[in-house]
Amino acid sequence: MSGNALPLDGVRVLELGNYIAAPTAARMLADFGAEVIKVERPGTGDELRNWRLYSGTTSMLYRTINRNKKSIVLDLRTEQGRADVVELAAKCDIVLENFRPGTLEKWGLSPEVLSEKNPDLIITRISAFGQTGPMSQRPGFAAVAEAYGGFRNLVGDPDRPPVRVGVSIGDSIAGLYAAFGCVMALFQRQTAKATLSLEQRSIDVALNESILSMMESLIPDYLAYGVERERVGGRMEGIAPSNAYPCNDGYSIIIAGNNDAIFQRYMETIGRPDLGGDPELASNAGRWNRRDELDAAISAWTALHSRDEALRILEKAEVPSGPIYTAADVVADEQYKARNMIQTFPVDIGEAEPADVGFVGVVPVIGGQSVPIRSVGPDLGEHTAEVLRDLLGRGE
Repeated sequence: MSGNALPLDGVRVLELGNYIAAPTAARMLADFGAEVIKVERPGTGDELRNWRLYSGTTSMLYRTINRNKKSIVLDLRTEQGRADVVELAAKCDIVLENFRPGTLEKWGLSPEVLSEKNPDLIITRISAFGQTGPMSQRPGFAAVAEAYGGFRNLVGDPDRPPVRVGVSIGDSIAGLYAAFGCVMALFQRQTAKATLSLEQRSIDVALNESILSMMESLIPDYLAYGVERERVGGRMEGIAPSNAYPCNDGYSIIIAGNNDAIFQRYMETIGRPDLGGDPELASNAGRWNRRDELDAAISAWTALHSRDEALRILEKAEVPSGPIYTAADVVADEQYKARNMIQTFPVDIGEAEPADVGFVGVVPVIGGQSVPIRSVGPDLGEHTAEVLRDLLGRGE
């Protein structure tokens, strides 16, 4: 990447999105140079502004997911607001939205209407169950989609009800797919010998399908072998030994010694060469059958050591292992610092003066370090006058 050029410089995106899914997709495009214009409702804006808001007026969650964007306020319940969206879409490459299917159509902002003045417009839509099919009209958040996609059933301990992971993983994965769909359509538009049809320019991302697509061989295992995977706690079904193990200082560490060659070295390291040399344990299938025995042996060894001591021994033996980081650990980590993965900005946190706050950098890395974040999520309507003036020729 030469100079300050970014891969998506010159691409303009209109985001009609709330919460996490569509804003995550737009954030990824913005990270790599796209000009993203985020449309928010008057007064409250995106509800994410108030999620996990500990002080001030705008949450760090909003600042994170809406970085590198412009915020404008339009009231889509009014004729003027809807007309402005149509005019803006005519000057954009992509429209991203995550309303319930039928909402844009109800407002007179269907893909057909948005494409009328812009026959190259890419329209990416994210919803709970997609734009078609018998469940398409149902509302639904990522928590429900994670259940429908088979994910929730595998998270947690086998003797307890399924649990949720600590982040909105379903929304974020859908956002990744939506961003990929946008870039894919941009590439096709650029290389096509003729104008793409509306069907070709329409990207339809469903939350439940995004989760399902990450479930590895869940479905073919069931259809081929009749296997219904179950929750296995900190393990991964069919792979052993790989788990979290407690140390004598109150910490736990992750050790993933399930590779055949690594397993023998691993068992030597914890003083159990008998297990390393056992023919039944030479393959992963055998180790999975005796996973309780292996985890007990490993836990007996980690219980003799502190976290740092155990990790030093395992690293010397080249056994994959690591601590279980908290936010404080991440901020202090030299690896993240070396790749510019924590970037600091002055941010209003509700006190007299802005505070310097670190934000997670841009992934993937280009040129050895994370691309610099240009700005954190904007104040509500911060760019309304600028965008309407520069793009639509409005007066102040």
